[in-house]
Amino acid sequence: MDLSNMSVGDLRNLQEQIKQEMKAREAQEVQKAREQILAIAQSVGVPLKDLLATGGRGAASKGNATKGNTVAVRYRHPDNASQQWTGRGRQPKWVKEWVEGGKSLDKLRV
Repeated sequence: MDLSNMSVGDLRNLQEQIKQEMKAREAQEVQKAREQILAIAQSVGVPLKDLLATGGRGAASKGNATKGNTVAVRYRHPDNASQQWTGRGRQPKWVKEWVEGGKSLDKLRV
């Protein structure tokens, strides 16, 4: 196809046709992929609801934690059980004071 002989209007029409065709083909590819995934799930006996429950990417323990999941507490104050820390993010003030006081962080480990 020689584009150099086409008018600007014809090029715009062609561009719009290409966009529409791309959308249609992408939708077809998504549908085909969905059908293949479902066929694989059925062949190994995995119910669709189980496949969707994990987002299709495995359990959260495999590094796929999602918003809303809680992280287990790793450290707890020996005298005040309400003071706890997961070990993620900034150290709480009580942990920082504990370590700066020369005490081992391992003694706080749950």
